[in-house]
Amino acid sequence: MQIKRILNEALEDQDDYIMAMCYEQIGEVYYYQAAYSQALDNYYKAVKIFGREKHPAELANTLIKIGETHYYNRQYPAALEIFQEALAIYADLNRPQGMADAYGHIGQTYEKSQNYEQATYFQNLALQQLSHVEGQSGIAKIYENIGSIYEDKLQLDTALHYFNLALELNKRDNNQMAQIEIINNLGDVYRKTGRYAPALQYTRQAAQLAEAMNEHYQLASAYRDISLTFNLMGQHDSAYYYSEAGREIFVNIFSEENKKQLTILQTLFEMEQKDDAINQFRKDRRTYGILTAGSVLIIILLISLGFSIISRQRLKLKNEQKLNEQNNMLYEAQKKALEADLHNKQLKEENLKGELELKSKELTAHTLHLIQKNQLLEDLKDKLNRMIKDDKRDQRKELKQLISLINFNSNQDKNWDDFRIVFERVHEHFFDSLKKYSNTLTSADFRLAALLKMNLNSADIATMLGISQDSLRISRYRLRKKLELEEGENLGAFIQRL
Repeated sequence: MQIKRILNEALEDQDDYIMAMCYEQIGEVYYYQAAYSQALDNYYKAVKIFGREKHPAELANTLIKIGETHYYNRQYPAALEIFQEALAIYADLNRPQGMADAYGHIGQTYEKSQNYEQATYFQNLALQQLSHVEGQSGIAKIYENIGSIYEDKLQLDTALHYFNLALELNKRDNNQMAQIEIINNLGDVYRKTGRYAPALQYTRQAAQLAEAMNEHYQLASAYRDISLTFNLMGQHDSAYYYSEAGREIFVNIFSEENKKQLTILQTLFEMEQKDDAINQFRKDRRTYGILTAGSVLIIILLISLGFSIISRQRLKLKNEQKLNEQNNMLYEAQKKALEADLHNKQLKEENLKGELELKSKELTAHTLHLIQKNQLLEDLKDKLNRMIKDDKRDQRKELKQLISLINFNSNQDKNWDDFRIVFERVHEHFFDSLKKYSNTLTSADFRLAALLKMNLNSADIATMLGISQDSLRISRYRLRKKLELEEGENLGAFIQRL
């Protein structure tokens, strides 16, 4: 509520920097409630303002938080891209601390992707940058990250080395929260190496520290690890006891966290509604003010125009009479010109209609000629086939050659070329329109489409193409697929619309 109050004041004062800082902090509130979508929405509002107002350091810091949001939402490629963008800004600013932070996050992201070589490389880069920073703040976290990488790679002695380095630095800085996590990690490593006694010692130490600090989540994690160690030692009663204790804490944490999240999110939602209502009221008030000012201005203008109109009305009447006479003369001249133009257009349209009818008749005649020719060839083929069955064997070879010649002539492209020339005169641009729907159409597809455009029946189309009715159905089906027609859409109707 405090942040929203400051944000509203910044909006009133048009203070972009404070606005961006407020959006960033609101994003953090959502982030800690695991409301990642709302967090990102507010973070990006801050990024937009920081980028526009040239605040690169704040921009890079917000980008790191956006990357963390993607990281904890397990969107590792998106997180990696954002961390690298922040790294580039810190590098331009020559900020070793920021660069180390970005390197550390990039290394953690590669670790989650199990790219341990890259993860180690970037963590070492972070160490190099922190060596230039006074006080070397943050080195402990990098040591912990490197130890985690070696633990994942099962190089446990090296992992112990880095965890111990991190622990020493956190003890020196009295960072007890970080100590809990590292001590627990040490217990995990000893457990994985089979050294259960020191594993229990470290894990219990982590549990005692977590209990003293009232850190329930860390306490539950320590109990879970103690249970795992007892289980490996064969002490199943103790393992069960600590497992149940950890589970009970997790259940309580989950219940409490849910209540907190619901309460905070409900509060944020109500505040958003109130802000929307306030913004709408401000817009309405601003609109009302503009309308009022506009109305007053319009009234003043109307009064001024009234005086001006009255003073010029008489002169205008005289001028209008002269203009009316001139307009009447001009109208008559334009009317005659339009009538002549309309007559010419009608003549041109009649000529075009006559030419189109002539071309249509020519196309129809040409099509009928082709149909008759192919039908004659079909009849001749049938008769020759019957002759083959009835005549003597020495005549069959010559008859088969004659049938082959008929088949060859019935499929020649010359007739199709002549037909296509006449067709394109009647249906201009039809084939160009058809090509827009598919670039895989063959000459056979174009022939079929042209015959469908002429609205011929299936028998005539099959005769024209020299194929059977079954082959024609297959050709129509393939054409539908190439044109990507939806199921139920009629191929003939689609062709007619082109």
